[in-house]
Amino acid sequence: MPHIWCPGCGYGIILKSMIRAIDTLGWNKNEVVVASGIGCASRLPGYLDFNTLHTTHGRSIGFSTGIKVANPDLKVISLGGDGDMSAIGGNHLIHACRRNIDITVLVFNNYIYGMTGGQYSPTTPVGSRASTAPYGMSENPFDIAELVIGAGATFVARTTTYHALPMEKLIVQALKHKGLSVVEIITGCPTGYGRKNKLASPAAMLLWQKDHAVNMKKAANMTPEELEGKFTTGVLHETDRAEYVERYDSVVGLK
Repeated sequence: MPHIWCPGCGYGIILKSMIRAIDTLGWNKNEVVVASGIGCASRLPGYLDFNTLHTTHGRSIGFSTGIKVANPDLKVISLGGDGDMSAIGGNHLIHACRRNIDITVLVFNNYIYGMTGGQYSPTTPVGSRASTAPYGMSENPFDIAELVIGAGATFVARTTTYHALPMEKLIVQALKHKGLSVVEIITGCPTGYGRKNKLASPAAMLLWQKDHAVNMKKAANMTPEELEGKFTTGVLHETDRAEYVERYDSVVGLK
């Protein structure tokens, strides 16, 4: 399928996995809403035959919140890149977690601002090069999963575009969860990130994901030294808590 993304971009893999997850649940396309902000990841709704919104930078969760409050029966998915979600949209992300509104958030984390020139983002690893960090990144990055767990998300998972089938299963779990669910997806940007960091080929970026991802079950038996430089995948956090729309309706007397 022709698309706007660069050759080797992982976003096509995410698109496929998300569609297959929705199909697995048997949802009607008319009950699904997909909202995005600005950036490479945010072009994804343009290839979907659902109810879709392409909103302003970092604001997809704000729009999604309004949609869910207005019509709680809709299945709402909010998506964006690491910059869109954790920089300009970071406040929306943490407060959606705090509220525990029943929205699924997909964060496409490629460690860079891919569309706007390869600037570093809040998740760019220390030492990595970017157009705004030509000598290497000196700031500590956000751990998206840890951030949203601390903010109150009730379902948090992490996967990669190398692990396409596990990703599909995790998205199914996130979509089924009642409350704010977040799936962080580690993906590659050969153009914006890879060229500057000796990972110029798409295959190299996928193999990097394979070599650095550790499933939660395996990680439980590894030492801190063995986990140095790695990241955990799978369901990282899951709990039950009152959902925002239901509590809101109860407080204002709608139910």
